[in-house]
Amino acid sequence: MYLNPAKKEEIFGQYGANNKDTGSAESQIALFSYRISHLTEHLKKNHKDFRTARALTSLVGKRRALLDYLYERDINRYRAIIKALGLRK
Repeated sequence: MYLNPAKKEEIFGQYGANNKDTGSAESQIALFSYRISHLTEHLKKNHKDFRTARALTSLVGKRRALLDYLYERDINRYRAIIKALGLRK
């Protein structure tokens, strides 16, 4: 499996308040971004994998919804996570 519990704790520790902070928007956005990059690499090699393509589309939508939520609630946190992850917007 590409995403073991140790990797999740590392992502949550880097972007959340602590290693167990799974609920904050920043940690969820970071986890979605990691999964999106993994699925994108998979689809480059396996372009006919339509289930993965659908899962990727779903993840991008979930991340966008969380980013919109964060934009409405706290613009400074939104700008910080965009800069930290290197997202375009």
